[in-house]
Amino acid sequence: MPRLVGINHVALEVESVDDALEFYGRIFELELRGRAGRMAFIDIGDQFIALSEGRTQPPDRARHFGLVVDDKEATRQALIDAGVELQPGRGLDFLDPWGNHVQVVDYRDVQFTKAPDVLRGMRLDDLDKSDRALAELREKGLSDPGA
Repeated sequence: MPRLVGINHVALEVESVDDALEFYGRIFELELRGRAGRMAFIDIGDQFIALSEGRTQPPDRARHFGLVVDDKEATRQALIDAGVELQPGRGLDFLDPWGNHVQVVDYRDVQFTKAPDVLRGMRLDDLDKSDRALAELREKGLSDPGA
């Protein structure tokens, strides 16, 4: 059977692509990959987010997706500065203006990892994993035991 190897992109429904680019641009450093019709594509290294104009569903409460960032606390501050209401709980969760539920996690703390050349290309090759994340990677056989 085929195995899952990653996520190429996540598509978010928004009412206005221009408004979504402005909103997310207040929180994150964005690199626009391109636009096509009623869509815009934001690069995340070797992955991307697709913004699709035309919300067809009510706001999400349980469904969500997680974004991995280089600095979770800087993201928290950017959200606060942008006037975004943070969701209650231990993590860093928020709803965008279109009801998309976003969880934010720090790269250092998750077992998700990018190849060294991708990190270098993103100017993030100084990011180190936490001991806990390294232990999780080693436990799954996804990291050098000496790392």
